[in-house]
Amino acid sequence: MGHARARAARRAALRKAAERGFRAADDRLPVAAGGRVLLRKAFPEHWSFLLGELALYSFLVLLLTGVYLTLFFDADMTQVRYAGPYEPLRGHLVSTAYASTLEISFEVRGGLLIRQVHHWAALIFLGAIGVHMLRIFFTGAFRKPRDVNWLLGMTLFVLALAEGFSGYSLPDDLLSGIGLRIAQGIMLSIPVVGTYVALFVFGGQFPGDEIIERLYPLHILLLPGLLVALVVAHVVLVVVLQHTHWSGPGRTNRNVVGHAMVPQFAARSTGLFFMVAGVIALLGAVAQINPVWDYGPYTPSQASTAAQPDWYVGFLEGSLRLMPPFETNLFGHTVMWNVLVPAVILPGLLFLLLYAYPFFEQWITGGDETPHVCDRPRNRPVRTALGVAGVTFYGVLLLAGGNDVIAHTFDVSLNGLTWGFRVALVLAPPVAFALTRRLCLALQKQDAERVTHGEETSRVRQSLEGTFSADHDPLPQGERFRLAAQRFPRPLEANPGAARVARLRAALSRWYYQGAVSPAWQSLDGQRERAQAALTGARPEKPAARRRISGRSARTGTRIRTPRRR
Repeated sequence: MGHARARAARRAALRKAAERGFRAADDRLPVAAGGRVLLRKAFPEHWSFLLGELALYSFLVLLLTGVYLTLFFDADMTQVRYAGPYEPLRGHLVSTAYASTLEISFEVRGGLLIRQVHHWAALIFLGAIGVHMLRIFFTGAFRKPRDVNWLLGMTLFVLALAEGFSGYSLPDDLLSGIGLRIAQGIMLSIPVVGTYVALFVFGGQFPGDEIIERLYPLHILLLPGLLVALVVAHVVLVVVLQHTHWSGPGRTNRNVVGHAMVPQFAARSTGLFFMVAGVIALLGAVAQINPVWDYGPYTPSQASTAAQPDWYVGFLEGSLRLMPPFETNLFGHTVMWNVLVPAVILPGLLFLLLYAYPFFEQWITGGDETPHVCDRPRNRPVRTALGVAGVTFYGVLLLAGGNDVIAHTFDVSLNGLTWGFRVALVLAPPVAFALTRRLCLALQKQDAERVTHGEETSRVRQSLEGTFSADHDPLPQGERFRLAAQRFPRPLEANPGAARVARLRAALSRWYYQGAVSPAWQSLDGQRERAQAALTGARPEKPAARRRISGRSARTGTRIRTPRRR
């Protein structure tokens, strides 16, 4: 009895000491308050918000399988005689890196499965990031204050591209060697400094003896560390800035309706992780990918027929194939435009535009829209059309990267197919822009008619004059609010004596909002405000007049400031 009481007393003393410690920590750091806020945080329930989690969980699978492969891979380019179980290559000279890849595939227990799971996870990770960024773009979730998160996301995508290419090059097989050869040609195309860049990266003349040894720490240490840091920063900003959400009853600028973090969101997110891991494991088990034993070791004198890179760099391959062979001699230096433009200038401009777009849109729109409510893509026709035109441009380049495979499969002329892709690269994006914008405006008109007249039914009504018309039922309250609560800001308007930059800004604003506010929606301003007031209890607001921006007088050069009218 005495021993039992002593043990109980010690446990009570330890419990009290722990309580005092936690209480002291909570007094200095509001751990409990912050934990309660985090546990009560609402996560949107729409499926599109799971795309970011899909990228996160595929990245976790990528890290776990990469740690396992690191234990067996040997990043050494020393030539050895292969003596492994794969008979077609036995006795051939191969690099140590290639021999260790074959050892992982055929001799390490579960090695081939982990290799293929790792490769599939990399492809899904990049694809999920791309689709997630498209969702953010089309719904306007990049607007201030989330423009910083957009920059983080774009940097994540660029680093993921570099991480994928470095891992793709490590096995030192024929396919990855061709990719490294193309990368070296891109470096050499840079005027003046290209030769020095290639020598620095490869450690000498191609293929060099150090490229795999240099890519290995980059792939397993530097790039993953940067990716983990940026993912953590991205998630922290999402929590601090809160999620965007779709409009609807009970959802205001700061009021997100969704699942609490515990237990609903935690259970759903955990289930999603196991689903993602299971699907990737299934793909690794049944869908063969990157069979390096079929390609053989890399030798500079050989090339594989129908060699194709992974999809995320396919647009670079397509741009290289479509660019005509132009070169210029300047001051004793040969500038290879057919490599420099498609592989250096084009990707640089593409990512520069993606980085700068949130700030460009904020500049031409005034940046005073509600930042926490997602835009319906149809209600921003110019932005949606620009996005579709960009996706079309990327799709043409991706298809052009496999023009030899397409020509061989469908027995068509390779030269004619290449010219067809060149014409499509010029004409398809503008056509996609025009069609998408027209479709968005038509969908806006349809929404306006639904709000005004209701949903069309199968009943027919006859008027006193004898004419027939379709009968309509009023929309449900939630659907009516969702359509009527959409915002259609007015374009900016410059003063007559404003500076040239202010007039350019006003012209771009008119172009951006052109046709977005149809006459049907203009007549619904009061009805929209009354619907919002009835559902939220707020007082209807008066329609805002066009916003004016200040500029400088063309005559005196003095600053003109015009207050906004309400």
